[in-house]
Amino acid sequence: MIRRFIERSIVRALADTPVVLLTGARQTGKTTLVRFLARRLPGCGYYSFDDAAILAAASTDPSGFIQSLPNPAVIDEAHRVPGIFTSIKREVDRDRAPGRFILTGSANPMFMPAIADSLAGRMETVTLWPFSRGEAEGSDSSFIDRAFHPATFQAGDAGTARGTLERLLVAGGFPEASARRDEDRRNAWFGSYINALLQKDLRDLAQIEGLTRIPQLLSLLASRTAGIFNLADISRGLGIPHTTATRYMALLEALYLVWRIPPWFVNRGKRLVKSPKLHLCDTGLAAYLTGASVTSLKRDRLALGRLLETFVAGELMKQIAWSETSASLYHYRTAGGAEADLVLEDRGGRVVGIEVKASADLKNGDFSGLASLKETAGQRFAAGYVIYTGEKRLPFGRGLWAVPVQDLWENTGTRKK
Repeated sequence: MIRRFIERSIVRALADTPVVLLTGARQTGKTTLVRFLARRLPGCGYYSFDDAAILAAASTDPSGFIQSLPNPAVIDEAHRVPGIFTSIKREVDRDRAPGRFILTGSANPMFMPAIADSLAGRMETVTLWPFSRGEAEGSDSSFIDRAFHPATFQAGDAGTARGTLERLLVAGGFPEASARRDEDRRNAWFGSYINALLQKDLRDLAQIEGLTRIPQLLSLLASRTAGIFNLADISRGLGIPHTTATRYMALLEALYLVWRIPPWFVNRGKRLVKSPKLHLCDTGLAAYLTGASVTSLKRDRLALGRLLETFVAGELMKQIAWSETSASLYHYRTAGGAEADLVLEDRGGRVVGIEVKASADLKNGDFSGLASLKETAGQRFAAGYVIYTGEKRLPFGRGLWAVPVQDLWENTGTRKK
């Protein structure tokens, strides 16, 4: 089993919280991870509602089922028995010992009132995304922790990343899809994945008609990944009412298929774009939906740039869950067009700007967006990085670095803090 770095966050949550919910998109490896945890936790029992007998027992008598479980207990696919959450609440209120239940589900609990209302204040939610590159390559490092300390970086050759960039992007991070080397077989997996979402998860969550338009919406969003989100434009593009587009977007976000990065700004009178940026959850899925391949990405640098920015954003979002530095992810764009693709802000208000370039060549102008962010942030600006496809780590002024994309998951060429 490939080690999942989020495991540390789950173990920490179990130490002081009665219920931990492991959530995330379908097929990200939740069941594999909780089975592994169940084997490691003394006396832990594992119960999956994909098992017809277990599902029937829990549905018939939720309270009796919960009271019969060992401590701790894993309940996989818990959302399939909505009444189970009220029973868990009663059991936890009777005994609030930490680490009693580990639940899994494929939908954001904020979109599932049965969970959100019943277990408020009793549950911590941990999200499992597709593999990060560090997980896939066994490199236990965090760019985020280093990014706030630019003095730790050293100029030099960072070497060549394993596999071509285009192959990394089209493979994505879903465990089963990324393991398939044949592109046709990987595309077959993604096709089945979307069909399963439409036939099961989306209908279970929404119970509304017209969901056949969801794949069209997902394909449209894939073509605009890493772009500024404009719901009115999306509504017009699909020819559906604004209210319908809003509801469909909520469904896709609830299932962790798309996510938005909010804008970063401070109240200093500067005119800034206040719309979020949209990203798909996985570059492999985005490549499938747009018909992108290794060959086409070598020709289409614009498409490569969009996927690379989504890849970098996804790597940072995953790392936030296990980095020592507690940070939030934003983007920065002025009304005049100056932008930094990504912004990290820690709890102390320090800011790191990141620009993504799908090029092995750099020029001073590539740092113009970071310079604008530095001016806006003032003393809060800690560092700025241009992440590019070259192999050298280069300084471009105080606190400004050009770093190869593999620096996201490798920590060679850095000093200790």
